[in-house]
Amino acid sequence: MADLTEFRRVADGVRNWGRWGAADELGTLNFITPDKVTQAARLVRHGRVFPLGVDFGSSGPQGAFKFRHNPVHVMTVDGGDARTLTEYGPKWLRNSVGRELSGFFEDNPFRFNDDLIIMPLQAATQWDALSHVYYDDHLYNGFPASSVTSLGAYHCGIDKVDGKGITTRGVLLDLVRHRGAETFLAAGDPITPDELDEVAEAQGVSVGRGDIVLIRTGWWARFLEAGDGTEPYSGLDWRCATWLHEREIAAVAADNLMVEDPVSGVDGTFLPMHMLCLRDMGLMLGEYWDLTALAADCAADGVYEFQLIAPPLRVVGAVGSPINPIAIK
Repeated sequence: MADLTEFRRVADGVRNWGRWGAADELGTLNFITPDKVTQAARLVRHGRVFPLGVDFGSSGPQGAFKFRHNPVHVMTVDGGDARTLTEYGPKWLRNSVGRELSGFFEDNPFRFNDDLIIMPLQAATQWDALSHVYYDDHLYNGFPASSVTSLGAYHCGIDKVDGKGITTRGVLLDLVRHRGAETFLAAGDPITPDELDEVAEAQGVSVGRGDIVLIRTGWWARFLEAGDGTEPYSGLDWRCATWLHEREIAAVAADNLMVEDPVSGVDGTFLPMHMLCLRDMGLMLGEYWDLTALAADCAADGVYEFQLIAPPLRVVGAVGSPINPIAIK
C-alpha cells in the first residue's frame, strides 16, 4: 500500500491547475473540441441507440451510505384528485377567465396529473461535479473549499458544465469480458493501468484526447441480480489517475458506485482516485451507468467506440447531477 508521500507526488504530476487559465471550472472537458464532437458524430453508422442510465426509483442502489436514499416519487395530482379547471387551475387562470367561462369549465373534459421527486442528485446514474471532492481546503484549480456553502457551490458546480454539453467520442473498456468473469469483477483484484492498455489492445480500440472512457465491471448487472447495493467489487486502482492524465481523457464513468476500487490503496485516505481526478486533474467521474447492452453490442460487432451524449442537468450550485447518457453507434 502506498503512503501519502507517494500520493502527493502523483497529485503533483496530474494536477491541471492553471492549464486553461486561473478562472477555468471545466477541467478536462476542455479537451472536447469542436473537432472532437465532429469525430464522434461520424461514428454513428447504424443508428443503434443505447440508453446507459438506470431507473430512478425506490428499488435503486442507495443504502450503502446513510446520507443518501433512493428517490421518493410523489404524485401531487392524480386521477383521484380530479378537479375542473375552475377548482384546481392556477389562480391567474381562475381570475382571468373563470367568471366569464365558469359554465364551460364545469363541462370541460380536461384533467391532469402532476408529480414531484425528492432525491439526492447522485442517487443513480450521475456525474460528480468538480466541487464534489476536495482536500487541503481547495477545490479544482485552487478555488477555496469555503466557496461551497449551504447555498451551493459558487465554483466548479455542475451548472458550469452546461456550455460544454458533453458530447464526444466514447470508448468502452470491457473488463468483465477481458477477464472472462461470469458476472462481475469480485472484490480483491483492482484494475491496473497496464490492464487498461491490455483491454484496449485486445479490443482493437485506441484511447486519446477528449474521449470519455467507460469501464465495465459488471457491478450493475450483479446489483439487478442480487439487489445488494453494498456488495464489494473491484474497480480502478488509484494509479489509473495517471493513465487518464497521460491520455488527456475528458471524463471516466463506470457501472459501479464509485468508479475506483473501494479499497483505498493509499494509507490514511479514502477514495484517493476521486481526490486526484476531481480536485487535482479536474476530471469528472460518472457512476451507476448501465453498460450491459452496449457491451453486448460491442462484443458482437467488434466496435468499441461510439458517439456519447451525457449532459448534466443545469442545477445551479450542485455538486453532482442525475443523467440519462446515450451511446449511439
